[in-house]
Amino acid sequence: MQTQERFLEGERVFLRPYHEEDLDFLYQSLYIHETRKLTGLKKVYSKEYMAEYFSKISIDESRIFLVIVDQATNELIGDVELSYIDLLSRTSYIRIQISNDHYLSKGYGTEAMKLLLDYGFGVYNLHRIELEVYSFNSRAIRAYEKLGFKQEGIKRESMYYNHEYHDTIIMGLLKSEFFK
Repeated sequence: MQTQERFLEGERVFLRPYHEEDLDFLYQSLYIHETRKLTGLKKVYSKEYMAEYFSKISIDESRIFLVIVDQATNELIGDVELSYIDLLSRTSYIRIQISNDHYLSKGYGTEAMKLLLDYGFGVYNLHRIELEVYSFNSRAIRAYEKLGFKQEGIKRESMYYNHEYHDTIIMGLLKSEFFK
């Protein structure tokens, strides 16, 4: 049975801490072809390695790693994370992974990101949050722009995947832009 504490709650999703029972879902997501492509994942990891990795990052004070859950069904959707939190410069990186195809392009990821952005800006008092996205991931780029992220730069041909090079787009969001 899934633990259902709700750390951040929206209309359709809630975010909660990682628990060991989430491992199977998150591990299986590493083997979804589309997920591997969109995240640029190349290595193959053992389940034991991933169990240790998730346990380690879930207690790392420089990150907030949360699981995304559907409010109505308690079904796992994916995960979202603020990482490299720098409280002196008030900056962080954000990333999200939707690992359940049923929830793609329906606004669930955008809602999860909005919850964590609000927490980062409103509770951690961050000034700037940034992300990187591959140029071929137009669905994610649109979602990030909808949240207020602005393209700040391009790392040309920085990622090699499936026999070709791809650009990495750097996007950023300032606290003042998010709360407009």
